[in-house]
Amino acid sequence: MAVENITTSSDLVAQSIDFAEQFNGSISTLLQVMGVTRMQPMAVGSQIKIYKSEVTKADGNVAEGEVIPLSKVTRKLADTKELAYKKYRKQTTAEAIQSAGFTAAVSDTDRKLLRSIQGDIKKDFFDFVQTGTTKVTGDTFQKAVAQALGQLAIKWEDDDVQSVLFANPIDFYTYLGDSNITTQTAFGLTYIQNFLGFNTIILSGAVKQGTVAVTAANNLNYAYASVNGNLNQAFSLTTDDSGLIGVTHNPVTDNASYQTMAFTSGVLFPERLDGIVVGTIGTPASK
Repeated sequence: MAVENITTSSDLVAQSIDFAEQFNGSISTLLQVMGVTRMQPMAVGSQIKIYKSEVTKADGNVAEGEVIPLSKVTRKLADTKELAYKKYRKQTTAEAIQSAGFTAAVSDTDRKLLRSIQGDIKKDFFDFVQTGTTKVTGDTFQKAVAQALGQLAIKWEDDDVQSVLFANPIDFYTYLGDSNITTQTAFGLTYIQNFLGFNTIILSGAVKQGTVAVTAANNLNYAYASVNGNLNQAFSLTTDDSGLIGVTHNPVTDNASYQTMAFTSGVLFPERLDGIVVGTIGTPASK
């Protein structure tokens, strides 16, 4: 006779598979929305180098027969990020499992952990994207966006690019007023496609109010250290072929709880910092 309400090893694996699939699916959707095509598996500890260009322009007023002075464009290192594993762990108590049931209790807390991991990735990226070195201003949202789009066209005039705008929801909906548009969600972010001249507009409270950031999709990269291989074997991680995230579930007997542990290392970053145009909404202060 089968014993009911017993958690088996297949239940543990199923929870891990579900967690990994949710994460991989949301990351893949986000990258697809942004138009990111470069996912770079790298070794943990790898240095990710982000560059900016500085132009030293000589005077173009040259008399007839005189030597034309050289202008110089220098590619300089703007920042370096080290690819490192981020490790997360949470526990669901026996009381929570008894009250809500195994699947419900574990799934609910797993979703909260997943949102926390996504939040870390989003914060790191949005903090960095707002440090773009090409600056514009406009006294309204629409004017700031138009200035940014114009600068983007100049920066990437030799490339066929998809444009991505990052904006604060308050700024965007204040501009929009009573107009209706169709929005979608990915990775906990709201986005709009093919609007205001942009392929994609991504709204996030992580973008400072009064600021917009614009870049080309081919300026964005996603680097990660795969959790497949030795790490997978050591911790019995559940992952997929990509190795974007590794998850394991196991009972903890010393405090009567059920544990979820996750490894991931993804970094979403721009290749060129000067390829990001940051716009300020409002009249700049007089000097």
